[in-house]
Amino acid sequence: MKFAYRFSNLLGTVYRCGNLNFTCDGNSVISPVGNRVTVFDLKNNKSDTLPLATRYNIKCVGLSPDGRLAIIVDEGGDALLTSLVCRAVLHRFHFKGAVHSVSFSPDGRKFVVTKGNLAQMYHAPGRKREFNAFVLDKTYFGPYDETTCIDWTDDSRCFAVGSKDMSTWVFGAERWDNLIYYALGGHKDAIVGCFFESSSLDLYTLSQDGALCVWQCDTPPEGLRLKAPAGWKADLLQREDGAERETTVHGKAAPAAEEQQGKVKYSRAAKYFFNKEGDFNHLTAAAYHKKVHLLVTGFASGIFHLHELPEFNLIHSLSVSDQRVSSIAINGSGDWIAFGCSGLGQLLVWEWQSESYVLKQQGHFNSMVSLAYSPDGQYIVTGGDDSKVKVWNTLSGFCFITFTEHSSGVTGVTFTTTGYVIVTSSMDGTVRAFDLHRYRNFRTFTSPRPTQFSCVAVNSSGDIVSAGAQDSFEILIWSMQTGRLLDVLSGHEGPISGLCFNPMKSVLASASWDRTVRLWDMADSWRTTETLALTSDALAVTFRPDGAELAVATLNSQITFWDPENTVQTGSIEGRHDLKTGRKELDKITAKHSAKGKAFTTLCYSADGQSILAGGMSKFVCIYHVKEQILRKKFEISCNLSLDAMEEFLNRRKMTEFGNLALIDQDAMEEGGVPIPLPGVKKGDMSSRHFKPEIRVTSLHFSPTGRCWAATTTEGLLIYSLDARMLFDPFELDTSVTPVQIRAALCQRDFTRAILMAFRLNERKLLQEALESVPWDEIEVISSSLPDLYVEKALEFLASSFEESRHLEFYLIWTQKLLMAHGQKLKCRVGTLLPAVQFLQKSIQRHWDDISKLCDWNRYSLQYALAVSKQRGLKRPSEPPGSEQEADVPEGDDNSLHLLRRGPGDGDGPLA
Repeated sequence: MKFAYRFSNLLGTVYRCGNLNFTCDGNSVISPVGNRVTVFDLKNNKSDTLPLATRYNIKCVGLSPDGRLAIIVDEGGDALLTSLVCRAVLHRFHFKGAVHSVSFSPDGRKFVVTKGNLAQMYHAPGRKREFNAFVLDKTYFGPYDETTCIDWTDDSRCFAVGSKDMSTWVFGAERWDNLIYYALGGHKDAIVGCFFESSSLDLYTLSQDGALCVWQCDTPPEGLRLKAPAGWKADLLQREDGAERETTVHGKAAPAAEEQQGKVKYSRAAKYFFNKEGDFNHLTAAAYHKKVHLLVTGFASGIFHLHELPEFNLIHSLSVSDQRVSSIAINGSGDWIAFGCSGLGQLLVWEWQSESYVLKQQGHFNSMVSLAYSPDGQYIVTGGDDSKVKVWNTLSGFCFITFTEHSSGVTGVTFTTTGYVIVTSSMDGTVRAFDLHRYRNFRTFTSPRPTQFSCVAVNSSGDIVSAGAQDSFEILIWSMQTGRLLDVLSGHEGPISGLCFNPMKSVLASASWDRTVRLWDMADSWRTTETLALTSDALAVTFRPDGAELAVATLNSQITFWDPENTVQTGSIEGRHDLKTGRKELDKITAKHSAKGKAFTTLCYSADGQSILAGGMSKFVCIYHVKEQILRKKFEISCNLSLDAMEEFLNRRKMTEFGNLALIDQDAMEEGGVPIPLPGVKKGDMSSRHFKPEIRVTSLHFSPTGRCWAATTTEGLLIYSLDARMLFDPFELDTSVTPVQIRAALCQRDFTRAILMAFRLNERKLLQEALESVPWDEIEVISSSLPDLYVEKALEFLASSFEESRHLEFYLIWTQKLLMAHGQKLKCRVGTLLPAVQFLQKSIQRHWDDISKLCDWNRYSLQYALAVSKQRGLKRPSEPPGSEQEADVPEGDDNSLHLLRRGPGDGDGPLA
């Protein structure tokens, strides 16, 4: 098994903070999730996370007009210039301060960054190679407080900047003679948004108290005049420099009277208020579409308004969340509106004309605790401290069902072997079974007396459900069919930390804090067959897929391996040095000493059983080789310094004579924070506190296909997939196996020899070329002539080809002939072939689901069309012989034709 795994996707969290953006075609939403960026494709119903990460949580994202480049800025002021085409980081830059917003000019030549109380304009990076991609052009001063928002005119001649000092400043991007700067007031609270009208210098400004000011300008954009050069001396200095100098524009609150002659002037045409009746909280986000004249505003109560400007006509108002709306974006056509709510981690896309959701996703707004893969690897179920159970599609990356029956935190989730039943345990004292066919809770298992369950397990047949109690130290056994309590297993002297059934036998392993692991035999009336004595408290237990080995993680950072038949320890791994835990900001001891209390809390065997995954109270996930007992690879799941326990040493600059600066709430004056206490101040929620979540891995699980594994962490649900592009893994290669020889064998129609050489070279394109060159009527002969050693490789290649190839029937014939010819021999190696077969089943099942939905839709459409035509034919009066009767398609009624032409994705409902 090769371990060229790389990060592939982030699930479980759809939005954290920052601003949302639509791509140029308007079909995708770019959402910042922590220190990563996820792209949600609304047309194809897929989500993808870019393979990059910032050092802190992302604050703002600026998208170029052509959609090729993006500037991603984090809370520390570090910027990444990213290509959305090749999905790579092109340049890194530090703005030396916190950045609130960034915006490209419509012509793509400049971009403006608001930092502190100033705005800086940079030359935008072009398509040619440059030594420094960020060249500062001008710095604009004027506001007295922090700047909040930016907007450009359509011709990129001017831009407006809003500030917390209740003023809006209009600056010229060039050295205009009649407009250098212009300050606009009229508000009584911080500016949330400022927007230019289309092809005009007219401006709309919005403040937090729900006020909208409409400003009219007496000069059109064509009336701006370039400032004349200062003379031959300035021209000479510019020629001597040979480069463009950085200039600084200082604004004044009250320009002199002589400076105002012939200058651009603004006048307030109207002022409107959103909260006349006081029903809504302060305004938190706004967006404006210039072509449609659509203004969208979001409020702290989760309500958003749609208005038509400049008349300020209310189109409609709706509540989309219980928390504040943090960010709003409108796509290019003005049909879809994206809302981000950071409090609950919600991402919504609303089609305002049909008043329907295009996308409605929400992650766990508290930490995720457990996860499990379905037997075919298509779905992942997660449980969190927010008492919710969510099921995610691994292909699309979306959550398609959420179960909310639990009233307290979910502690364990698992699938049955059928893949259509989910069993969960919770701290509310119940174990529930959910049906994925009807999406309902069809069984609820309870205990005779109230208790809290810490873990859950289901046997291989799916008939027996077991759960471990945290406070009574007992294991409860139920029947899935009847829901009755079958037995209560006693014997442990501490809380139950883990349960696992042997996949091949009716044996249950239970781990406890009493430093023992007990094996219970279901066939022998649940008697304790063996007790394994450990050197420390047991935290996790798991069986190998073939049931021949048992792994236990203990509190002293060790992983011990046992033979469950002979109850003999076969090996151990010391993982304390591999954890490398970080130091929290408020820790009194160093990271080296705090590592003594850290351990692995979750274990999972790989699909072939040769390796084991281990994770816990650290930012690392380790893969160990079981037989050799060595570390194979270590994955760093996050580099986000916004999380706690990330650094090994504390920053000495934060240590003062009065204590650690981390004890002070630095975000007190931010939106939603608590202001610094002053006499008479009543603003803000005094119970809210700023905290940094600690990085940790709560659960790990390998996919049954063996090609990916998942981890629930503080960052979310991380998926790591096998990257075949990083591998050159030839098989029994010699000098006679070359691409030229393979193509020569294909020209001679020696298909068997060409396929065997392609497998030995193990180049995907050559394999595809060799297999697709075989005529379909010769596939049966070629399949029977392949040696048994190459059949497994052929099945793995076919499974991966189903995900991207259009030749569905051709590869299905290959699969059928291979299994028919070698099926009896493959049964003898079912243990090693199981991951490949499950991967093949997952790929075929996905196509079967898609085609079956399309066929069902067409069948129902045809039935409807026939019923309509039959009904119209009965109502039509008798016609003379010889006349044409159109009974199948009634004249003047195209409903049946529309239904026949419409596919499953063309309905009136939401796309996702």
